[in-house]
Amino acid sequence: MTRQLSLRPMPSGQVPRTAMVMAAGIGKRMRPLTATRPKPLVSVAGKPLIDHVFDRLVAAGVERAVVNVHYLADQLEAHLKDRFPGIEILISDERAELLETGGGLVKARPLLGDEPILVVNSDNLWIDGPVDAIRLLASRWDDETMDALLLMVPLARAHNHQGRGDFYLGADGRITARRAPNRVAPFSYTGLQILHPRLLADAPEGPFSTNIFWNRAIEAGRAYGQVHQGLWFDVGTPRAIPQTELILADG
Repeated sequence: MTRQLSLRPMPSGQVPRTAMVMAAGIGKRMRPLTATRPKPLVSVAGKPLIDHVFDRLVAAGVERAVVNVHYLADQLEAHLKDRFPGIEILISDERAELLETGGGLVKARPLLGDEPILVVNSDNLWIDGPVDAIRLLASRWDDETMDALLLMVPLARAHNHQGRGDFYLGADGRITARRAPNRVAPFSYTGLQILHPRLLADAPEGPFSTNIFWNRAIEAGRAYGQVHQGLWFDVGTPRAIPQTELILADG
């Protein structure tokens, strides 16, 4: 009898055509490894962090990626050139000024289009659970009720993460509140989200955090969370690299 391979179920839902890869940071917490290379090119488990991200984007069917660059931008651009033929890569140049996450999105706005976009940090690493995490996020997206949908992980499963959590979720997945000072929240943001570009309207100028957009969406009741079903690693410091690799090596 021929043994049939078990394939992972594929959630239904339109994966965003465009992704924004946040890769402009200076990487202070990753020093000294970032003294001569940008943080997205730091290697974990045999490949640069940003390659892990692009492997996931290509596998999920994302068609184009906008990558913002600032620190050692020439290295990052050279690395990405012709490296992933399955996806179009555009550069949002922040050499003149580092704009943080929110300002980086505004700078890249002309390249992002008007449909929901996938936004992913280049210094977090995740392993899919029973289903592809990007497709899972896409299957949960509801354009009529959402402006932001964040992939989250329970704080207890946030490997290497030193924070106290970020958000509280309601039974329907709506983000009900952010963590209060000196308190602990049950869910941490993974660095992967879907945003609708309408949330970027009337944004401030210059550098600012994505927190401004999240706060808008939470106040309007249009911010939601999806719990990640696989592994997630905060790879923000040199110490986190061997810890991550050890867990990955255990399968």
